[in-house]
Amino acid sequence: MQTDWKNKTAIITGAAKGLGLALAERLLGYGARVAMFDRELETLEKSTKDNPNGYSYEVDVVDYDQVKKAVDHFATEVGRIDILVNCAGIVGKTNIKSHEVATADFENVMAVNVLGSFHTFKAVAPYMLDQGHGRVLHVASISGKDGNAGMLAYSTSKAAVIGMTKVQGKEYAQSGILINAIAPAVIRTAILDGMAPEQVKYMTDKIPMDRCGTLDEFVEMASFIVSDQNSFTTGFTYDLSGGRALY
Repeated sequence: MQTDWKNKTAIITGAAKGLGLALAERLLGYGARVAMFDRELETLEKSTKDNPNGYSYEVDVVDYDQVKKAVDHFATEVGRIDILVNCAGIVGKTNIKSHEVATADFENVMAVNVLGSFHTFKAVAPYMLDQGHGRVLHVASISGKDGNAGMLAYSTSKAAVIGMTKVQGKEYAQSGILINAIAPAVIRTAILDGMAPEQVKYMTDKIPMDRCGTLDEFVEMASFIVSDQNSFTTGFTYDLSGGRALY
């Protein structure tokens, strides 16, 4: 079954840069209509100004009212929502022991990474249920499976995203909505610039392939997961870890 991308619509969070931007550009290139959610509206608008299929929305995924308003507006504009990809995420302070983690930092990471994914799914799911079809991809992390020392908040949040995916995959398995996650190891994006070099080295040293993943490798796998070709997998977390994954 080939995917007719020109008749697909997608919402991608965290789409101003990194993984979200790369995937949005790929789907727009295929001809899909794509809503790009992020707090950086000016950056989004630069990406969509020359493409009539690109829609920019200033959204803080922690705020459910903002999420729902943007989702409802996009659905009204395009008539349906076929794909949701949750790329929005933050790392928080890294390279510190668990007892040194500030409660506010932990709560902020959990809010963006977990509540954000929950909020978008909650707003999008009714449209997909009415259609009897949909694809959802939550971006998790290998740290959610394996745990990264020095990254308590991030690792915990991504473990929660994996758990969410397993639950939702079972709950909606007979609805036509497939919900999966992807667990990258280190992908070379701007998010690494804000991390301690020691933390980045610790993560990269754990990869048997001895290199970072690329944006193209992420986009190739993510595009398949949200395509019609992916028709018999749900509740699963795809490995993109260069051999690091333990399960």
